[in-house]
Amino acid sequence: KLIASIQFNPTLVEALIIVNNSPEDVSIYRLQNDWIIILESGENLGFGKACNLGLKWIGDRSPSSLVWLINPDAYFLSDSLQKASQFLLKKPEISLLGTTVLEPSGKVWFGSGIFNSQKGIIEAKEFLTEEEKQQELLPTDWVTGCSMLINLKKFSTLPQFDADYFLYYEDFDFCRRYLKEGHQIALTPQITVIHQPSSITNKNPDLQKQQGIYSYLLSLEKHTSKSVLFYRLFRITLVSLTFLSLNKLKAVVKYYRRLLCLQK
Repeated sequence: KLIASIQFNPTLVEALIIVNNSPEDVSIYRLQNDWIIILESGENLGFGKACNLGLKWIGDRSPSSLVWLINPDAYFLSDSLQKASQFLLKKPEISLLGTTVLEPSGKVWFGSGIFNSQKGIIEAKEFLTEEEKQQELLPTDWVTGCSMLINLKKFSTLPQFDADYFLYYEDFDFCRRYLKEGHQIALTPQITVIHQPSSITNKNPDLQKQQGIYSYLLSLEKHTSKSVLFYRLFRITLVSLTFLSLNKLKAVVKYYRRLLCLQK
């Protein structure tokens, strides 16, 4: 659906870059043509590292491009590309732009990103009021990598995701790092994409839960105080032991191992 939703127009779309994180999947090459470029990762690198490959490919060839990161299980509306191009022409000061992400039912999947550094809360807002839907821009602490526009003109060096992340929260970290460098981050409800999780997305949910908890703790380490990190770490450890939650316990053990390695 993603490729079908892109109406190729050389004035809007120079290339569609697909990073193949499943090297055994050779069927993907049936999609390749003059404007669909497939990059091989060699292994499953995770979301952030795979995006880095695509960003480097683009940065080496067109360092002033506007890049739109989008999940393979998402797709554009008919006017999404045109709206995005026009929007950033009007708002050239924006480095990272997020969009509203809806489920096929119309339910809001991502309305904005919330971060409370004092409490260690990192959340996606899953609703928009009627008033918010009419706004040109909405305040946001971060935007989802499911649909993120990156204006490469605003960066003196090529933006990259943190390689410490394999899955989840890498978009949060990406936004917070560049926000600290002075880049402007915004979200517009006037541009929408549809996110339709596939069976691949929901594959191995236990492992995904473990990775989510680990990446959450990693994000607290990088973007909150030690007191907030250890408070959240203690709570997750206590809950995992009390309710014998193996997924949480495995994630906590993995994070403790990271702390031990950092102390060496």
